[in-house]
Amino acid sequence: MPPPRMNMRMIKDIIRLKYHDNLAHERIAAALSISKGVVAKYLALAGAAGLRTWADAADLDEVALEHRLLGREGSQRIVAPDFAAVHLELRRKGVTLTLLWQEYRAAHAGCRTWGYTQFCEHYKRFAKSLKRSMRQQHRAGEKMFADFAGPTLALADGSRAQVFVAALGASSYTFACASADQSMRSWLGAMGRALGFFAGVPELIVPDNPRALVAQACRYEPRVNDTVLDFCRHYDCSMLPARPYTPQDKAKVEVAVQVTERWIMARLRHVRLRDLAHADAAIAQLLPMLNDRPMQRLGVSRAELFAQLDAPALRPLPRSAWQWATFKTVRVHIDYHVEIEAHRYSVPHALVGMELDARITDAVVELLQRGRRVACHARSRRRGGFTTLDEHMPAAHRAHRQWTPERLVHWGGEVGPRTGEFVAAVLERFKHPEHGYRSCLGLLGLAKRHGNQRLEAACALALSLGAVQYRHVRDILASGRDRAAPPAQTDWVSPAHANVRGPGYYH
Repeated sequence: MPPPRMNMRMIKDIIRLKYHDNLAHERIAAALSISKGVVAKYLALAGAAGLRTWADAADLDEVALEHRLLGREGSQRIVAPDFAAVHLELRRKGVTLTLLWQEYRAAHAGCRTWGYTQFCEHYKRFAKSLKRSMRQQHRAGEKMFADFAGPTLALADGSRAQVFVAALGASSYTFACASADQSMRSWLGAMGRALGFFAGVPELIVPDNPRALVAQACRYEPRVNDTVLDFCRHYDCSMLPARPYTPQDKAKVEVAVQVTERWIMARLRHVRLRDLAHADAAIAQLLPMLNDRPMQRLGVSRAELFAQLDAPALRPLPRSAWQWATFKTVRVHIDYHVEIEAHRYSVPHALVGMELDARITDAVVELLQRGRRVACHARSRRRGGFTTLDEHMPAAHRAHRQWTPERLVHWGGEVGPRTGEFVAAVLERFKHPEHGYRSCLGLLGLAKRHGNQRLEAACALALSLGAVQYRHVRDILASGRDRAAPPAQTDWVSPAHANVRGPGYYH
């Protein structure tokens, strides 16, 4: 299977892990499932673009970062050498950096290249990143190891509770909790709880190599899921799964699991645990005893070592806890909506036809274009429904949406009471009021052409005749009948007639 396609988000992760977390090229490559050569390439481009610290790149969005690193002006961009090939060529007898620099300049004649001093500085930086040293002790605040215990806890309803265990490298300070299963949601939820328990974030999280976290298993370059990468970005750390069938990669947590089984799970073997919450509470009650117990070889407890070593070195927790999020690539349809779980969410109409990244949490749907949020909606479970924001609509669509029966009647009332009565009569003729919108908008055009006074008179005449259609008012205005004086109102008097008896007949 080909390696994952590089994007600006991954390139920004490379810069963050290198200059903010001070990780070696090999660890960056393993964390992002790419090769060391790719890491070196983009770090060289970042250096050429003047991005030599994390502060230089932290506030750049993906478009600005691409412009800095891969500007369209090909002739103006410095062509970086392949330092991996340079490093191999230097092993040959008689080959010097001066010779390789001259060959590099000749191979890219006509393009912008580095001078000899810059060439040597960048190569020395690359060569320094290749050096490795064997560490017998874990650095404070560097790693948190995580795994699930093999044994499980029996619950009263017949199910089993999984036990998650995490331990810090320098102090072996241990966290444990109960989990319903070993799904990705359970893994990341338990890791988030562990970071809250430690009240800080290490540089690396080293889990097992489970399918729930690893999208593409590989002994040397495993690729983790996008949701896992989102978790790492939120906590500003990196995930480095252990090699499969290599327990020595996470020996700390292997020991922590063994201690948890002996000091916590064994004590709960005769306790009737009603449900998962009670199992989790029982583990939390026994956990301080495990961490406060002095270790035999060191003579100090895990809690004391944690306070001395790991606690001062951990990074601060983010202000808010991470929310479960899944990612999906969606395309904007012609109606400027994207479909997620049979519900449609609007985006700015200028993005029609483009592909966006959807970040879906339990409460919110975020739509991202190359790392920039272009829309955010409350998540809806209504299948077949629409969630539309007015600012996402074209001006014509927005104007049409603003017309409602109440607004049309109100507009008619502003012209005159008889006009408002006529508009209401037009809308009542239809089963669906929307079918009368065009007739009412036609009246608006007549008001602009003939004036409000004539329209009011024409509507009054049409109502007296029982004619409540747009064409009737239009014809009255065209013929000028609205200007004719109404007939004079006189009292009717019966004429004299031989058959009329008169009032005297009744006396």
